[in-house]
Amino acid sequence: MLDHKDLEAEIHPLKNEERKSQENLGNPSKNEDNVKSAPPQSRLSRCRAAAFFLSLFLCLFVVFVVSFVIPCPDRPASQRMWRIDYSAAGETLWNHSSSFSGNASILSPLLQVPDVDGDGAPDLLVLTQEREEVSGHLYSGSTGHQIGLRGSLGVDGESGFLLHVTRTGAHYILFPCASSLCGCSVKGLYEKVTGSGGPFKSDPHWESMLNATTRRMLSHSSGAVRYLMHVPGNAGADVLLVGSEAFVLLDGQELTPRWTPKAAHVLRKPIFGRYKPDTLAVAVENGTGTDRQILFLDLGTGAVLCSLALPSLPGGPLSASLPTADHRSAFFFWGLHELGSTSETETGEARHSLYMFHPTLPRVLLELANVSTHIVAFDAVLFEPSRHAAYILLTGPADSEAPGLVSVIKHKVRDLVPSSRVVRLGEGGPDSDQAIRDRFSRLRYQSEA
Repeated sequence: MLDHKDLEAEIHPLKNEERKSQENLGNPSKNEDNVKSAPPQSRLSRCRAAAFFLSLFLCLFVVFVVSFVIPCPDRPASQRMWRIDYSAAGETLWNHSSSFSGNASILSPLLQVPDVDGDGAPDLLVLTQEREEVSGHLYSGSTGHQIGLRGSLGVDGESGFLLHVTRTGAHYILFPCASSLCGCSVKGLYEKVTGSGGPFKSDPHWESMLNATTRRMLSHSSGAVRYLMHVPGNAGADVLLVGSEAFVLLDGQELTPRWTPKAAHVLRKPIFGRYKPDTLAVAVENGTGTDRQILFLDLGTGAVLCSLALPSLPGGPLSASLPTADHRSAFFFWGLHELGSTSETETGEARHSLYMFHPTLPRVLLELANVSTHIVAFDAVLFEPSRHAAYILLTGPADSEAPGLVSVIKHKVRDLVPSSRVVRLGEGGPDSDQAIRDRFSRLRYQSEA
């Protein structure tokens, strides 16, 4: 049985607590003893809590200072369009009089070869033709001084040289000789020029394929060879041989055709891109003028993937391509403003139109711009990689010897899409013109790996 006091405490617990608190207030010495007798762990937990909140306050203060007080550096904004005009010539690094005779002509651009004079810069190889003889000249890449003497290749080549490295690491110069393919080892040329051995080596298999007298290989082309281009292969670079009547892909080591030669009337240098996801293709301009067609071929099999009828003006700019985020490519071609009309070619009005093509819309072209001034050079590039695509134009006088204004112009591709003209190459699909423009606007680009 509970006594009276215990029963009252159980019935009125709050009143009992209040009574105890009053007793404690009335006895301060007892309170001090309770505080002094508090366990050390309780005081340690209070210190930890204070340290935690202090560190949290310091972190928030630092974040506030960095975010709002210290100004962030301004990110350079990419201009959508700019134009730079030049009234006089793009600084000269060095200038030396050449040792070429007055009858010599340069057959190719400068070819970079590994450093042979030890100055730390790649050296330059220039191929020239005088009468029917092709010669090589070696120059220092840093000073421009000639290295050694002139070395004759012993052949009568044409333009379109290619510096090729075999799978054994030997350097060879490939160039067209009429309908044949000619070659010369850089090792042999270097020995002729300098009179001593160098860092280069030869490939026994290639030496056996080259005729010791004419330096010609087996003919792989129908008609004159116009272009030689490198194509990435499984074990090194392969060679795309473009002739006036056909083109074929050659194995980079054996120089044997990888697929049956394709007949075409090719007068312009092809471009590479991806028509299918992650599958390399080549875009070839077949024919000229109003008969020009763009052929897309699978480089693995040689199969024709697509054909576009795109008439052009004589001397139009070269085509270009850019990789897109869907693992394909966007292609840029120049052609007539009115694709179904021949009035521009008949009247001589030079009005080039730039067309954009994407493989996901195979029957549609987008006319981005048209230019009436003379175009010296054109290219499509990525500014701020993976951010936006743009095209660059170099315009100037039609006669390179005549003085005149030279301009470099940049346009952002995406800004031109809303005002572009949709050109349908076949029966109209279900998409409206605005829906097609929206699909081109949503394209995203990426840099090559």
